[in-house]
Amino acid sequence: MTNNLNRRFLAASVFLAALLTWHPSTRAQSGPQATAEIVAAAAAADPQLPDGPVKPEWDSIRADYKVPDWWRDAKFGIMMHWGLYAVPAHGSEWYELHMYNDAAAIQWHQQHFGPQNKFGYKDFIPMFTAAQWDPDAWADLFKKAGAKFVVPTAEHHDGFSLWDSAYNKYNAKLMGPRRDLIGDLGKAVRAKGLKFGVSNHSIEHYTFVRINPSLQTNDLYDPDWADFYSVANRYKPGDLQKFLTLWVAKNFELIDKYQPDILWFDNGVNGRIFDPLKLKVAAYYYNRAKAWGKQVSFSTKDSAFLAGSLMDYERMSRAPAQLTDYPWQVDDPVLYRFGYTADPEHPEIARPDGVVRNLINNVSKNGGLLLNISPKADGTIPDNQQQLLLNIGKWLEVNGDAIYATRPWTKFGEGPGAARQTYRFTTKGGTLYAIALGWPGGQATVASLATGAPGVDKITSVELLGHNGALEFTQDAEGLKVNMPADKPCDYAYALKIAGLKLP
Repeated sequence: MTNNLNRRFLAASVFLAALLTWHPSTRAQSGPQATAEIVAAAAAADPQLPDGPVKPEWDSIRADYKVPDWWRDAKFGIMMHWGLYAVPAHGSEWYELHMYNDAAAIQWHQQHFGPQNKFGYKDFIPMFTAAQWDPDAWADLFKKAGAKFVVPTAEHHDGFSLWDSAYNKYNAKLMGPRRDLIGDLGKAVRAKGLKFGVSNHSIEHYTFVRINPSLQTNDLYDPDWADFYSVANRYKPGDLQKFLTLWVAKNFELIDKYQPDILWFDNGVNGRIFDPLKLKVAAYYYNRAKAWGKQVSFSTKDSAFLAGSLMDYERMSRAPAQLTDYPWQVDDPVLYRFGYTADPEHPEIARPDGVVRNLINNVSKNGGLLLNISPKADGTIPDNQQQLLLNIGKWLEVNGDAIYATRPWTKFGEGPGAARQTYRFTTKGGTLYAIALGWPGGQATVASLATGAPGVDKITSVELLGHNGALEFTQDAEGLKVNMPADKPCDYAYALKIAGLKLP
């Protein structure tokens, strides 16, 4: 049966890849510039796809998939970019690209570490020690932050794996920290009752390093590091097929070793040309999840997956502006970039009030927030990032009922109106939450709950999360008017718990 499935899969892969060679998206893909024949051959290579109920076809995945209930309830997760790029802590997590390509970055690197032929990106590996890392302390912090799931970067564009990999010798178990960072963090996170996923950016590794012609000498052609840099052997026959085959194998390995609750891909997989590879990994993941008895999901961007994936938007500036009929999340960094940097020109960090409001906005529109933190190379999380997380957790401790396990209302919010009050709405069972994005003062007025408004019934009670006792209110043609207490129960935003409505 398995051999027959593999033959059918190869035939389908060749046919699908041939159909997609003309597709406009293949010209704009950020992954390697593959051909249909190379992709089909990589998809047909080992490791083979065992037979299972979910087939490597979009229709099969669509019929089987649902967004996990745990994610619909979780709403808030922690992502992190942690890797070799945290050692130089300059520019961004794309340091490897820039140190060989950008004139200013080339010069900065030479001033701080020496010429690229004497000190290359590979030489950061022994400096990435994680010497102060305590995964249990991290997990405790994430729990206190109110996060319900954690998604570390298992491998970024630079090709250095943070797990104990049999397929990539450039990994944290064999080099640098000499620890299985993904495995250790997963155990710690799950011990706190949180879900655990991984992000894999490795498909972008093949073409990540580009060389500025002015850089006369470098270490990129060192034969001992050919696969790590993927420059010297980039154009050898068969090498791209080998790379894409390896991408599949590493995903299978991550799935089997760590049973991730979510598997997150960056933009490199977006091109339709890679569909045979994505389908192979997707069928494997969802069949394995059935064996585990778990609800899992991919999370991808744009139209990378035609089915079977939770939509992700990079940065809040790309988040949907309106209520959607599909769930989604935003990955948003607390710093200027996603990886840790110590650049004095960019000392800013996200404010807790801004993060809380982003979370509220997203949840009211059927979304969630995946907040990216940036640990240091020694495995510590800077104090200002820790304090930010604790402040968010303090708000969620009071107002979590208005966020966790909620669903959108018929509208996401209102305001600013005549009273310049802005509200976002969530629901849970028969309860409507109206979350004020600023303190309303002595009286809160929710215009959407006016008598006679479509779908609005007579309200029977109003409470304020964090305040003991019911609040006095009236309901008329102008809206629901609530007498607020003198003292604020928290900072940033304030959730009214409203009963009596017949919610859809």
